[in-house]
Amino acid sequence: MRVPAFLSSLLIAASVHAAPADAPDDLSRFLSDKGLLSQMDQVRQNVSNKASDLVVNALGFLGVPYQMGGNSVETGFDCSGFVKAMYEQTVGLILPRKAEQQAAATQQIDRSELQPGDLVFFNTLRRAFSHVGIYIGDGKFIHSPKPGAQVRVESLGVSYWNHRFDGARRVTSSETGNTLSGAATAEPGLR
Repeated sequence: MRVPAFLSSLLIAASVHAAPADAPDDLSRFLSDKGLLSQMDQVRQNVSNKASDLVVNALGFLGVPYQMGGNSVETGFDCSGFVKAMYEQTVGLILPRKAEQQAAATQQIDRSELQPGDLVFFNTLRRAFSHVGIYIGDGKFIHSPKPGAQVRVESLGVSYWNHRFDGARRVTSSETGNTLSGAATAEPGLR
């Protein structure tokens, strides 16, 4: 399995920017403290290249500020703009712009079936599918949460998110009926 470009860049950056040989640099320390290095390794080993690339690419946007209506690193991201940008940049699939539209255009799955790259939806505005994130594995997801915040990783097990969980969805290619991981589906999600 090839090493995703983002992970290669991180490894190169960690070796180039290392302080004293025995002290980790800030990036390595941050990724290690957040448990993201082990998550990236787990993702790389357990899912297809596309799903792995999607998750690793999304992790590269940690810290980008939230911006209502934003859909790029330059403007910042809102939740659905972040998901749309990650899928378009990494997988080449164009998702609808709004969270509820993304839910309608994807295949419903059970929470127990979640795999990295799947979408997780929440009711945060007293309406169904008002927030969306990308599942990265190990009960965690990455998203652009709210004004004043930044793209970050959170646990589905946290009371706030668990209480507002609205469902899980899998993105499929309308042309092939294949999921992100390559397994055929009976019903394509994107129309």
